[in-house]
Amino acid sequence: MSKVVLITGGSSGIGKSIGEFLNKKGFIVYGTSRQPEKYKDSKFPILPLDVKDVDSINGLVKTIIEKEGKLDVLINNAGVGIAGPIEEIPEEEIKANFETNFFGPINLIKSVLPQMRQQQSGLILNITSIAGYMGLPYRGVYSASKAAFEIITESFRMELKDFNIQMTTIAPGDFATNIAAGRFHSPLLEKSPYHKPYGSTLELMNSHVDSGSNPEIMAEAVFKIMNTEKPKVHYKVGAFMQKFSIVLKRILPDKIYEKLLLNHYKL
Repeated sequence: MSKVVLITGGSSGIGKSIGEFLNKKGFIVYGTSRQPEKYKDSKFPILPLDVKDVDSINGLVKTIIEKEGKLDVLINNAGVGIAGPIEEIPEEEIKANFETNFFGPINLIKSVLPQMRQQQSGLILNITSIAGYMGLPYRGVYSASKAAFEIITESFRMELKDFNIQMTTIAPGDFATNIAAGRFHSPLLEKSPYHKPYGSTLELMNSHVDSGSNPEIMAEAVFKIMNTEKPKVHYKVGAFMQKFSIVLKRILPDKIYEKLLLNHYKL
């Protein structure tokens, strides 16, 4: 029997690429969107989901299980970007980012676990970010939400070891998607003390996304992990220097690594 896969945020970008790739491979794929009616031409079903709403999450999972009788793979892909000086980002925007990037995925995991435990099998792939391995200037909130998701995955893995449920994280670098268009930007204020450095960093961030890798690379990585008997705790997917930056953080003194980041962002 084909495995049943749920991908949150499967209507565009990385999620769409993963869904189309797995659909071609014969998996039963479901994606999600807050406005599924916009994606009637999708190559796999797009179901309604608001990751900030627990009832929406539970209703989605129930619908898929009632139709398919099982749920084999959850890919927590839905996420939003956020940029700005931490001092100037409204508290409600910080909380909203964590609701989508951290609390929403946790509630999805909680919702699928009873079914996977009953099956005595399941795989949960949490898509985080290479940005979650370091505090980046003017991306601190985003880095923090993804870092939190990385760490809680480690805890989940140990708690689930008796149920034959596998969990891992996949941290992508910069990929050519529309994440920049949906990112919350703290306004670039003329009288802000951060006006010049934030403005130049914002331009650099957007250029990185525009010149990012093809999201199909992520789809291939996901497929490979799905065919791995015992996935690793963490995976990184991206350009060499992006992945190497994590290694450098591990081996360099903190202040030297900080200086490398400051030089990179020309701050």
